[in-house]
Amino acid sequence: MATLRLGDTAPDFEQDSSIGPIRFHEFLGDSWGVLFSHPADYTPVCTTELGYTAKLADEFAKRNVKVLALSVDDAQSHKGWIDDINDTQKTQVNFPIIADADRKVSELYDMIHPNASATVTVRSVFVIDPAKKVRLTITYPASTGRNFDEILRVIDSLQLTDNYSVATPVNWKDGEDVIIVPSLKDEAVLKEKFPKGYTVVRPYLRVTPQPNK
Repeated sequence: MATLRLGDTAPDFEQDSSIGPIRFHEFLGDSWGVLFSHPADYTPVCTTELGYTAKLADEFAKRNVKVLALSVDDAQSHKGWIDDINDTQKTQVNFPIIADADRKVSELYDMIHPNASATVTVRSVFVIDPAKKVRLTITYPASTGRNFDEILRVIDSLQLTDNYSVATPVNWKDGEDVIIVPSLKDEAVLKEKFPKGYTVVRPYLRVTPQPNK
């Protein structure tokens, strides 16, 4: 399987999980999705990640995002691990953990990197839009916990820039100024699209307040 690229269709799959069998595309429905992998159950860094993700349930819900984790262990192991996560992280895991004992999903999504390990998944994150297109991929080493605030930030940017002719600048956060795309040049269109006005820093760099705020 070649590495998934941005804009590729996220492969569909059916696999067991901590809440029973899941067909991926059907589970997502019209929602955005975050699929993220873990080297194994009962691993310390992943325990903190899953706990923090559970605490972000309201943040994902208001962005119309469904979250799925994945580990190569079986569903029964996942259920025991979830008890540990809930206890140690003081939360309630509210999303499924996919059981990938046969490595089917790991191979579909190129989550096993031979240079890291022949059998253990790296920490991969995939953001998938309602059209089932891959919009973001991030791969972390096994020793480094992921930044889920950053994943939310990217989803905010993707959802904003899908609907308006803007891009988001360095370190942008929801509510801050954005950049008008260089391809938009017609003055009448600019005034219509950006009634709050905009600042021309350079002809190619035009800054405007976030349109939907």
